[in-house]
Amino acid sequence: MDALEFFRQSSGNWQSQRTTHHLPFRRAETGESQIHVETLAPDHPKVLEICELHAVDPSQAVGGAFVSWDGSMSWDKQDENHQGTTVFVLIPQADDPQKGTLLRERGYAEIVPVAGHYRIDPEDALVLVTEYETMSIFERFWFVNPDTRLRTSTVQRFGGFNTATFCIETKIKEEVNVSTEAGIAATYALSGW
Repeated sequence: MDALEFFRQSSGNWQSQRTTHHLPFRRAETGESQIHVETLAPDHPKVLEICELHAVDPSQAVGGAFVSWDGSMSWDKQDENHQGTTVFVLIPQADDPQKGTLLRERGYAEIVPVAGHYRIDPEDALVLVTEYETMSIFERFWFVNPDTRLRTSTVQRFGGFNTATFCIETKIKEEVNVSTEAGIAATYALSGW
């Protein structure tokens, strides 16, 4: 698996349950979110825009993803908001397509354009390392099966404040709409009429 295939497998709607451990306080906080992921082709306007934002030749991009989220955490105050969107663009290394640079329109920890590094590890997990001005983040995503994804992340702030998060993300199945006529026909068929 490569990173673009990982994004393709991640496409769709996900329900995320998370536990964040605030290590300095020795306390844990739970939360949940709805996540939507769309895979983007290399020539998608958003991919081209992010390449331009980072001054990267768009011909190096193999594609990307649009991600939106809407969540809440148990310690939230009334005015806190855990909603947002971002675009990821994959720029693989020429000599090893399992590694590369991940361009983002905005980071999760700091709302600024950011470039991190990715690799696919031997267990087909996507590993992301992102350095911000005030912190560094290490994330690992992997699939248990096509409909269940796990994610761990650690945040190390330069002042020593650390958090560790574990998420279980479950793909939300699309509901099948059955027309009234088909439903009536199925009812008669099951009842022996």
